[in-house]
Amino acid sequence: MKASSTILVAIIAAALGAYGYSLLAPAKLAPAAHTEEKKPEKPNDHVEQDEHGADRIRISDVKLAAAGVTLAEAAGTTLTDTLSFNGILRTNQEAVVQVTPRFPGLAKSIRKRIGDTVGKDDLLATIESNQSLTVYELKAPIAGTMIERQISLGEYASEQKPAFVVADLSTIWVDLSIYRQDLKRVRLNDEVLIDPDDGRGEIKGTISYIAPIGSSETQTALARVVLPNPDGRLRPGLFVTARLILAARNVGVAVRRSAIQTLENRTIVFVREDVDKIEARPVELGDSDPQFVEIRAGLSVGEHYVAENSFVVKAEMGKGEAQHD
Repeated sequence: MKASSTILVAIIAAALGAYGYSLLAPAKLAPAAHTEEKKPEKPNDHVEQDEHGADRIRISDVKLAAAGVTLAEAAGTTLTDTLSFNGILRTNQEAVVQVTPRFPGLAKSIRKRIGDTVGKDDLLATIESNQSLTVYELKAPIAGTMIERQISLGEYASEQKPAFVVADLSTIWVDLSIYRQDLKRVRLNDEVLIDPDDGRGEIKGTISYIAPIGSSETQTALARVVLPNPDGRLRPGLFVTARLILAARNVGVAVRRSAIQTLENRTIVFVREDVDKIEARPVELGDSDPQFVEIRAGLSVGEHYVAENSFVVKAEMGKGEAQHD
């Protein structure tokens, strides 16, 4: 009797467990009818398309500035056909004076150092003559800058060696190296744009001298431009680049070369739309020079575009498309 009671209890328990599972299972598997599906929010750099099918990305000026992206305004410009040369800045040798003692003797005093500005007849040093034992003055024959000093206090000064070199740096020579194949295209008075690579832009000048002989070592000939240097911007000894203008043509709309990108096999320029959007605007290109590209269609004068570091915007647009997908 005891064993049969135990078996009966076990059968009842199993039946109740199965019944309870059948009640719970639908509740676990069935989705809640009242739960609404949550839509993902658009990221800040979500890519969308305008009415013309061009891609747009939302991106703030703060983010652009942090990435080193700069904007410029589309405008007309003059495209130039040019030849490029390398050059070096030199002191104008027609405005350099070597100051040599009249008589040999000891330097009793030194009044000027390298880099000092001197006026005409300024005292440079005093020399005690070996012959008469009298002290005489050594003065600057021109106004300019002290660029060399060959004597020191108490040192013997010779009449056969310059004690000082004074240069008037208000004008500077730019000596350009012209390759032999380009010589036939270079003429006196041709306009040249000199770039000192100091971030302050190019300087316009004209060729005033072409050497009648060339260099056997470099197979180049020298062409010289004389530039004014009132603020000391140009320093002798530094290298520069130059562009000789061969032809010029005005165009209505142009952008910097660094603004041109390719996206999905289309040539585009990134254009600022509204206050927080950048549009990948398809454009038709025209002529170009080393700095600018003509835009024949797709961009108007006055529109702002990404001029520098446009590849950063291209990368951001690529990330936005991936998030959109």
